Amino acid sequence: MNSMQKKGTALVIGGGIAGLLSARVLSDYYEEIVIVEKDDFPAHPEDRAGTPQSFHPHRFTERGKTIMSRLFPDFELDLAEQGARSVLNKTVHNMNQYGSVVVQYPRDDYKFSRALLEWVIRRRVRELPGVRFLPRHEALRLLTTPDHAAVTGIAVRERGSGGQEKALMADLVIDTGGRSSKLTAWLENLGYGVPKPDLLKVNLGYSTRRYRIPPGQAHLTETWDTVIIGGQPANGTFTGVFSIIENQIAEVTLYRPGGHYPPTGTEQFEQAVAQLPSPLIAELLQGLEPVTAPRGFRVPALHRHHYEQMDRWPSGLLVLGDAFCIYDPIFGQGMTVAAIETEVLEACLREQREAPGPQFEQRALRKIQAAIEPAWWLNCANDLQWEGVEYAGAEPLKGISFGRKYLDLHLKRATAGPDFELYGLYWAVNTLSLSPREMLNPDLVTSVLTASEEGREWLAELAQQYGQPLEHVWDDIVPSFSAAPYPSTSR
Repeated sequence: MNSMQKKGTALVIGGGIAGLLSARVLSDYYEEIVIVEKDDFPAHPEDRAGTPQSFHPHRFTERGKTIMSRLFPDFELDLAEQGARSVLNKTVHNMNQYGSVVVQYPRDDYKFSRALLEWVIRRRVRELPGVRFLPRHEALRLLTTPDHAAVTGIAVRERGSGGQEKALMADLVIDTGGRSSKLTAWLENLGYGVPKPDLLKVNLGYSTRRYRIPPGQAHLTETWDTVIIGGQPANGTFTGVFSIIENQIAEVTLYRPGGHYPPTGTEQFEQAVAQLPSPLIAELLQGLEPVTAPRGFRVPALHRHHYEQMDRWPSGLLVLGDAFCIYDPIFGQGMTVAAIETEVLEACLREQREAPGPQFEQRALRKIQAAIEPAWWLNCANDLQWEGVEYAGAEPLKGISFGRKYLDLHLKRATAGPDFELYGLYWAVNTLSLSPREMLNPDLVTSVLTASEEGREWLAELAQQYGQPLEHVWDDIVPSFSAAPYPSTSR
């Protein structure tokens, strides 16, 4: 875009992945972009205090990487320069309660820590014209017009400054403040009625430990991408994940929802790894050198806000990333959803520039919510299989009981075969490359269910329940996800 077309100032609250992606898109439309971050930014790839989940595994799905590559071309070369490694043709071993599927990873992707990715992208954003960072500053509240109908900026305070506030004025404020976002309280203090969020009470816990791969074990980096020993809801076992990130460092994560947390003590952690349903991860750790103690991370509940449902919304304000909705980290969807939301933001800004209209922000919020819906629904369908997980939403989540049962039967059929087409479809949907409707359609569902006695019994129950063929009532059973943005290559 011609720089003469840029005008105004945009403020981004939060300097994490969602904030950096937002700043990249905003730099095509605004003359000045200020990223306000409460943490200091490390000079090297290090975890920040404000991102307690940073130490644990992070990844982009194929769709997330595609978006990131378009916004930051060749960003993976920067990762490689810092020791990240390609996992092309490395082994992925994925075990669940129905068996194991072992494949060679088909794409030239790189594995990294969250700290390294954020550091690489932050360097790229610093190079963008008009972008500046304001670290060590806490966003205190929104500044508005006297009638509170429009946001005009934010009040901030430098940390350690003794309470002195200053005003930052802007034409657009985007809250990407993550889990610590105060947006609901800010809006309520301005007199706005904010709907209660949907909650998935997961009570999930993580525990992660890192290990150095010594020269004598260097063959591991040439052999392995990831080992996933899936937790079994029926037995309440932990999920264990082994992967290798940058600079000959491996990490192991133990995870479980439902309030039974993995240990953070060193001996107990190693014992829990040894007690996983498969010994493979424990065997891979033989000869590796621990470089950290296990670190825990707990999430009482996942939330999805419904800002798009508000009757009134101030102009000049948007929200995306974890400040809008947070996900179960085990599915690796959070950064990808943030990238998808950023593409939605980009499309909305382009549309508003080409055909300006009222209520731009509310239209954008509705489209961002549509982008959120598939990942949220899939999170709920998967996590509700665990005892101790409960859903609490303003409205029932359409099709979730059906989804819980069918996802499990689909995975069982795909793994036990193994049926690589069904298995690939399962992962394409769960990594947000394809709409859930690609897996949840009456023809495929009927085919999967008729392949087992358990499935045939359920199919007969469904036929009796609805009194007509599934295809005639399908839209009453599961969401359409029709407004969710998916690549045009979706089949």
